[in-house]
Amino acid sequence: MNVEQIYTGCLAQGAYYIESKGEVAIIDPLREVKPYLDRAKLDDAKIKYIFETHFHADFVSGHVTLAKETGAPIIYGPNANPSFDAIIAKDGQEFKVGDVTIIALHTPGHTMESTTYLLKDKDGKDHAIFSGDTLFLGDVGRPDLAQKMGELTERDLAGFLYDSLRTKIMPLADDVTVYPAHGAGSACGKNMMKETVDTLGNQKQMNYALRADMTKEEFINEVIDGLLPPPQYFPLNVKMNKEGYEDIQDVLKRGTQALSPQAFEAAANETGAIVLDVRHQDEFAKGHIPRSIFIGLKGGFAPWVGALIADVKQPILLVTEPGKEEETVTRLSRVGFDNTLGYLKGGFDAWKKEALEYDTVSSITAAQFKSDLEKSKKPVYDVRKESEYLSERVKDAHLTPLDFLNNHLAEFPENDTFYVHCAGGYRSMIAASILKSRGIHNLIDVKGGFKAIKEAGVPVTDFVCPTTL
Repeated sequence: MNVEQIYTGCLAQGAYYIESKGEVAIIDPLREVKPYLDRAKLDDAKIKYIFETHFHADFVSGHVTLAKETGAPIIYGPNANPSFDAIIAKDGQEFKVGDVTIIALHTPGHTMESTTYLLKDKDGKDHAIFSGDTLFLGDVGRPDLAQKMGELTERDLAGFLYDSLRTKIMPLADDVTVYPAHGAGSACGKNMMKETVDTLGNQKQMNYALRADMTKEEFINEVIDGLLPPPQYFPLNVKMNKEGYEDIQDVLKRGTQALSPQAFEAAANETGAIVLDVRHQDEFAKGHIPRSIFIGLKGGFAPWVGALIADVKQPILLVTEPGKEEETVTRLSRVGFDNTLGYLKGGFDAWKKEALEYDTVSSITAAQFKSDLEKSKKPVYDVRKESEYLSERVKDAHLTPLDFLNNHLAEFPENDTFYVHCAGGYRSMIAASILKSRGIHNLIDVKGGFKAIKEAGVPVTDFVCPTTL
């Protein structure tokens, strides 16, 4: 038996490859399926089943394409009602993969179709669970993302989750390995560990949601406490996962069309496409196409695209570093953004060579920021998360979280200069690009963010541990 976790950091997502005696099961595959096909070919094995733990909200799964490529059936748990052919497993139904057995354990709560898959080895011993968004390391799945089902509320779903954990998962042995669908950084939970694999015994000891003496009411209150609104693209991804989607090869073919600067400009004007610049933030600051949006590949790219662009049908034109075009289109497709129309051939240098209009972002070092603050009282806007801001911040700074920047546009000065910063410089450049696209140009970005600001000796508030907030 071979179990491999295929982890994608940008999405904080874990897919799984299970092989035994030349037969393979894939759990929660990503949109691009070639890695799974290549891995099975390397093992001289056949993909027999494609298991889905639930209808994912934060990414588009590769189940439909993988089934088309391999002929393997897609398996969901009870209550699932996809628009395509699939096996809807009964609670406790067994599936043989070589010498091992995979059992569907219906664990509603995160969603009503949520299912945990229990892997038994060739001797029938419980080996691992693939818990989807039911159980994370350090947390459990949020109960407010499910499709509306009658009169069910998030409190009802949290109650189902409590029962699922205590009747299906907690009775399992402590040495069972937990393989979750997500780790730290995912918006599907609140407080996930940075580790991506653990034992169930350790989770019983340290995961707040698995406390043995916890009442259902206590569980419900703790699980729903502090939930932020989910990103707007989540329901659209659920719809694609449930109803199907365009083949990724067609998406790649369309999205990797090379456009000259003139054709690129014409396409932007004719289609209403967003110009998405995925280069490093320092390059964007030095020069970019006016009104383009920066979301760099070297960061939490796909989730930020989903959170800030929101509409998966939005036409997109790309400015990338040379050679990064296909990667960018692929990573956009992972979160359902399939309407990429092409990229700027030759990159931003080609745009400049044609003497076309371009814009810049004013940036200063943290040392310059400190000096300027001592001389003036220009306002400071912090685009980090609320928990980061409450933990420690520049004195008198205003909180305008990037996730909800559009809700704060009226708070920025119309004419007077102001500063914007985040933790390290990535999010503040995204914010700067959005503000400039809205006609707000009187901003100065602080390079290196709060880390550099603190190191430069700028006065900040006393530190408060985020876990106490």
